[in-house]
Amino acid sequence: MIDDGCVNRIPEWLRPSRWGLRVRSALLAALVVGAVLLVAAGAMLLLLRQSLMRELDNSAVAQLDAMAPELARISAQEPPESVVAQLPASLFSTGGSIDAVQVIDPQGRVLRSSDPKTTVPLLDPAKFGDRVVGWEAVPDDDDLRVSARAVHTPLGRYTVTVAVSTEPVEHAVTKVAALVAGGGPIVVAAAAAATYLLVGRSLRSVEDIRRRVTGIGTTDLSERVPVPPAHDEIARLAETMNAMLARIEAGHLAQRRFVGDASHELRSPLAAVAAALELARDRPEVLDRELITGTLLPETERMRHLIEDLLTLAAADEHRLELRTGDVDLDDLVDAQAAALRGRAALTIRTDIRPTRVIGDPARLARALRNIAENAAAHADSKISLAVAQDGDYARIVVDDDGPGIPVADRARIFDRFVRLEPDRARASGGSGLGLAIVAELVAAHGGSVTVDESPWGGARFVIALPVAGPRIDQPVADAP
Repeated sequence: MIDDGCVNRIPEWLRPSRWGLRVRSALLAALVVGAVLLVAAGAMLLLLRQSLMRELDNSAVAQLDAMAPELARISAQEPPESVVAQLPASLFSTGGSIDAVQVIDPQGRVLRSSDPKTTVPLLDPAKFGDRVVGWEAVPDDDDLRVSARAVHTPLGRYTVTVAVSTEPVEHAVTKVAALVAGGGPIVVAAAAAATYLLVGRSLRSVEDIRRRVTGIGTTDLSERVPVPPAHDEIARLAETMNAMLARIEAGHLAQRRFVGDASHELRSPLAAVAAALELARDRPEVLDRELITGTLLPETERMRHLIEDLLTLAAADEHRLELRTGDVDLDDLVDAQAAALRGRAALTIRTDIRPTRVIGDPARLARALRNIAENAAAHADSKISLAVAQDGDYARIVVDDDGPGIPVADRARIFDRFVRLEPDRARASGGSGLGLAIVAELVAAHGGSVTVDESPWGGARFVIALPVAGPRIDQPVADAP
């Protein structure tokens, strides 16, 4: 068991967790390169030794093949000793890789040898068949490698053995191993140094990015981090951070604009209510039903609606927009909204309603439809059309009006908050500029989309597309009671 006290006594600079990325990368590169070199060197030395040994065996086999035909001339009429003695001296010559040559008779005696002092057979003929290559010599000599071939004659089986010395091979392998051992550390050190320098060069760009990000404050989000000229991972990191800073800046500006617009919208009804109350305080006799119903209640109601809209958008921003899902008959919602428009607007209301059912929050969908319909009623000249039908896996609600329409350049931004288009879609209608933004959030919460185009009458056409199967909820949702 390791003593915690011993661990705590380790100097800080010896702890890998305290080392920089450059040092850790250099050490890791050194370990990897060292391990690869070790394996590669071992494999290379093994292959080199096998190749050199194969060359020795080939020279021994060539010598055997040259002697075998000469021994085959032994016959019963001539003594074997005389035949062997008549063999050319070149066949028994040593030199180069050949160290010893022997001819062994059927009784296991050495008839002739390249070294007259060698009377012991280098190989026991009884232990192999007609041919053997690369055996160890019978005398315990690690430097000899013996190959042999049997020659069958009328007087029996004669054996030719050729021994080669492995000392040159071992010397060559040892020399190469020494060179590898000397050059390996140099290669490992070079790899570590190159890694240290390359990582340091890459980290300079990261350090530049870090310093720039440190200097970016909330008061000025327009600054961006430097992008290295090389199109590598660091450059992509810088581009990603710049894109993130751009999103943060846009969100910050939108938040400031949202707070400013909300403050402005709330200031007007608050000022009207405060003025009416001050008037009632100074002149109590003017606090009558007309002042209450004509000023106080409308402004209070307007402020209440504005606060509800702001709370809805805030919940949508935090992904906490609660949906009480259930079966919703969109045809009933559209029919009810058409009836409401007929009751309070001097407009021609046309409908094309077909039975359509989706899964969603009926109150939220009714509010989205109401905002779209009231927007159309506020800007229509004489007529409005409401239609609903199912198209495959989606239900589509289409609201047309014959008003001035919406320019193509403004069709995307009208769903932003506090957006009013001048001069036709202005504040004369009493809107706060949040109605269409709320529509976009409510429809998105149901997994749908809302778009605007040009109606056949020249005005605006709003299309709400909702999935019939309902929204994909990634958050806790309250069930319908």
